[in-house]
Amino acid sequence: MDLFETLVETLKKNPKKIVFTEGTDARILSATDRLVKGGDFLQPVLVGNVDEVKAAAEKGGFCIDSVTILDPLTYEGMEEMVAKMVELRKGKMTEEQCRENLKRGNYFGTMLVKMGVADALLGGATYSTADTVRPALQLIKTKPGNKSVSSSFILIRKKDGVEERIAMGDCAIQIAPDEDALVETAVETAKTASYFGIDPKVAMLSFSTKGSGKGDDVTKVANATAKLKEAYPDMKVDGEMQFDAAVSPEVGQLKFPGSPVAGQANTFIFPEIQSGNIGYKIAQRLGGFDAFGPILQGLNAPINDLSRGCNADEVYKMALITAVMA
Repeated sequence: MDLFETLVETLKKNPKKIVFTEGTDARILSATDRLVKGGDFLQPVLVGNVDEVKAAAEKGGFCIDSVTILDPLTYEGMEEMVAKMVELRKGKMTEEQCRENLKRGNYFGTMLVKMGVADALLGGATYSTADTVRPALQLIKTKPGNKSVSSSFILIRKKDGVEERIAMGDCAIQIAPDEDALVETAVETAKTASYFGIDPKVAMLSFSTKGSGKGDDVTKVANATAKLKEAYPDMKVDGEMQFDAAVSPEVGQLKFPGSPVAGQANTFIFPEIQSGNIGYKIAQRLGGFDAFGPILQGLNAPINDLSRGCNADEVYKMALITAVMA
């Protein structure tokens, strides 16, 4: 089975419920239709005005008859939700501000997850990553022991009937992480990789391999690698290393002899967002990989972001990825 067939089988054993914050979007409705027709492994909840969502579904020919639609303006549990949000944002948002924010799909959907109405959330088809991340940070918050939220992409390429999977982080959230943030990103990206059948071999990427270059950026990656090895002795991780040393067995053993990761890495941690964002898009556009993400990491519940340029198939697959993380 390919990755997504495997995810469906996993969810069949432990079905989940996912919130889509943009219930009138045709891509969301198409993915919802596909989920409904696929069985009971993942139950969608659509946010929006009931009549508008149903009209959009009818216009697109999508079947959502059995799907729950929740409108923030008529939601029966709104008073309880407002009180909970006031508690969570104590001293930072007034009751009036909380009530106003909860009229918006991103805040309303996030609170549905926080209050256990749903297990996970997928949004961002029509709004920015920041509008998905901000409510998640404010309401879901980071897991105990985590100080930051990072992201990763799962990239998949089929060649000669074989499915190749790799993970890359952070390509979307942390602009200039310090060495401790890089440690968290590496740990969380390795966990994400393992969710999707990748046995993580983590390369801490740099323009330098094992001290061949100098500078603060090199020192940051080298220090993060040392901290990872000390705190997680069982993790397969090495660095700092250049990308060619990470993926080419010949170059890896030439530049980094004896490394258990060099030449066979499948989980790549970039030193900052520019190289990460450029790197995954090169793999996608020139390397023939399909890229799924950004997958948000370090939160207390799965909240994920869609690209505004996504299609219905990507929404469906990101829904499976998000739900499995629950």
